Amino acid sequence: MSVFSVFARLVEHLADLLQPLFHASAAAAAIVLFTALVRLLVHPLSRAAARGQRARAALQPKIAELRAKHAEDPQRLQKAVLELHAEERVSPLSGCLPSLLQLPAFFLLYHLFSSSTIGGEANGLLGHRLFAAPLGGKWADALGGGGVFGGAGLVYLGLFVIVAAVAAFNYRRTKRTMADNPVAVSAAGGEQVPGLGAINKVMPFMSFFTLVTVAVVPLAAALYVVTSTAWTAVERAALYR
Repeated sequence: MSVFSVFARLVEHLADLLQPLFHASAAAAAIVLFTALVRLLVHPLSRAAARGQRARAALQPKIAELRAKHAEDPQRLQKAVLELHAEERVSPLSGCLPSLLQLPAFFLLYHLFSSSTIGGEANGLLGHRLFAAPLGGKWADALGGGGVFGGAGLVYLGLFVIVAAVAAFNYRRTKRTMADNPVAVSAAGGEQVPGLGAINKVMPFMSFFTLVTVAVVPLAAALYVVTSTAWTAVERAALYR
């Protein structure tokens, strides 16, 4: 029995348990619950990433000095920066781990709701819906059915509104963080060195990019992305205060 078959059965069983509360949208609720469980498992790494980001921010003055010292020798600068991170026990890649560890869950859902068969049998998950929208369908299918304001189209509009609201929240929080904590450190010669806020500045645009992802993947995978994106916004607001 493949991992896809096992997970498909788990989703079906979880949907059966949630059916008295969510009725025809029980499978969608199961996906949201699954996403929350994944994020809870990854949360310790997210906390570690937050500590690492604060530690990297504290290193910026020293990195500024190294840049001034090795301005004409990029290779020596790179080696010196890596040695500094090793000396301070700060990993420059620690912030990537939470996102990377979520990718298998996303691709698992994408495969399950993109395949007509699972384990040689008809894929029963494709019969589940979120209100009027099939969990295996995409936004293009909704537009080709009832249009933007049809039943399925309205489901996608709701998801787009959530993603846009999260992106706007991230943008406002980032602007406030940048105002309270300047993101540049002056090095010798007046060179400006990006600090912690350089990463935060990019995050709102990543949230807006999520709109594209939601539009092109099966609805089940889109639910995972939207739930995870909202979770990330709340988590970052709590961890990066």
